[in-house]
Amino acid sequence: MVTELSQKGLFQGMHKGMTLTSATLVLAFVLFTGLGPQLAGEIFGTARTWIESTFSGYYLVTVMLLLAVCAFIVVSRFGSIRLGSDDSRPEFSNFAWFSMLFSAGIGIGILFFGVAEPVFYLDDSGAFGYPNNPHADMAGATAIGHERAIDALRVSVFHWGLHGWAIYVIVGMSLAYFAYRRGLPLALRSALYPFIGERIYGPIGHLVDILGVLGCVFGVATSLGLGVSQMAVGLQRLVGISDGLDTQLILIAGISLISILSAVSGVQKGIKLISELNIWVSVVVVGAFLLGGPTLWLVQAFGATLLDYAANVIPMGLWYADEPGPAAWQQAWTIFYWGWWLAWAPFVGLFIARISRGRTLREFVLGVLLVPTLIIFVWLVIFGGNALYQELHATGGPGNAGIIELVNAWNLPAALFASADGIAGTGTLGWTLSALMVFLLMSWFVTSSDSGTLVLTTILSLGNDHPPRRFRVFWGVVIGLVAAVLLVAGGLKALQTALIAAALPLSVVILVMTAGVLVSLLQESRRPRVVNE
Repeated sequence: MVTELSQKGLFQGMHKGMTLTSATLVLAFVLFTGLGPQLAGEIFGTARTWIESTFSGYYLVTVMLLLAVCAFIVVSRFGSIRLGSDDSRPEFSNFAWFSMLFSAGIGIGILFFGVAEPVFYLDDSGAFGYPNNPHADMAGATAIGHERAIDALRVSVFHWGLHGWAIYVIVGMSLAYFAYRRGLPLALRSALYPFIGERIYGPIGHLVDILGVLGCVFGVATSLGLGVSQMAVGLQRLVGISDGLDTQLILIAGISLISILSAVSGVQKGIKLISELNIWVSVVVVGAFLLGGPTLWLVQAFGATLLDYAANVIPMGLWYADEPGPAAWQQAWTIFYWGWWLAWAPFVGLFIARISRGRTLREFVLGVLLVPTLIIFVWLVIFGGNALYQELHATGGPGNAGIIELVNAWNLPAALFASADGIAGTGTLGWTLSALMVFLLMSWFVTSSDSGTLVLTTILSLGNDHPPRRFRVFWGVVIGLVAAVLLVAGGLKALQTALIAAALPLSVVILVMTAGVLVSLLQESRRPRVVNE
């Protein structure tokens, strides 16, 4: 290896230059965004708006291309290649693997938007200045009713399903292949090896890895900072404490502490155990929403949405809006989501790679692509479906249950708990259900944060599966501090906007990674099998 890690002193086991550079850039970015949140928001907002309006078609084609590559890997002869030597086997059981995939990859997002997004698509008021659901409008379901509800679920699944997970698949597969099959560091730079060879250990490799570190820090910090508002609302309902800034800062400190302890314990202990606990608690909560809600209607809605999604998933992915209203909706939702998936891909992809050693490419692609999508499908239909049913059958007529008003006011935490109230009421059963949801919000944030801490320290140690613990502690503290400082300063929205804007250059890196792994697979087909010596 051309680039050596520090062998002694404070930075022992880490790449000193990248660590110092990353920490300095984080500090500079936080100061800029925190001291001038309005200016930062305007700059990043202008960049994001230009990117989304200019590159909408590019984003749509890129994501569809990545999904097509996933399908190619599954049906090709390359699917039998293992992420490791030919005699290697998976490090984790399927249940543990799926639990970590889901918890680190998307868990918190669908709890946050699982009610709000389908309800937004059901609405027909155009409260945000553009159509709520052009796909439903094109299908003729223009008024609030059953058909529009199914279309709302279909569009929600579209944004959280196969297309987004295909991005994670490609990044994770590329990193795992080069690390475990080709013996390169488990870092973003390794995916460039087919094109620049040993120069991945030079400035180009450093730059790519530092971008990954920054994306990881800011991505997790942004989600943590924005998500504590939902936790605080839940705690206010449960125990009556204020949902103000003080409570949110205490939550950030507590979650950061638990995340650090989990990251220090490693994947095999803390991260794995908390991820599995997330799944079991999720089963209980989903069961409560299914059995306490309109069970038969939800089952029927699941079947109808599944058929609708299967029939329209390809046309929806290729649809390009050219009229002002639908184009504004597509940029605000579909292109926003594709940018969000792309921005998170280096972090989530590297973590998925870290837990996938020994699996075949076919097993990896199908597992990462289909299992989380199916879980998300069930979740959105049950959570979103309950809210939709309440709106469809409201006492004052369709659309008058009050959840639409909360979503239009962008009070997403209240929308989630209002939907729960419609199932379990506000008594003991309702309190228990709300408590379980607050627990999930916290535990999913813990798994996102500890996974992020492990990923960025892995990058800065050039692929070490067990990076120095003191740096796991350091970066765990940094993530919490970034979230807290920007929450106080009002710069979290600006940072979120900057992340979406950063998806454009990251998309180019991901396309290069895709080409790199395909070239390497073609080269490998001409070489002897790889076995342990």
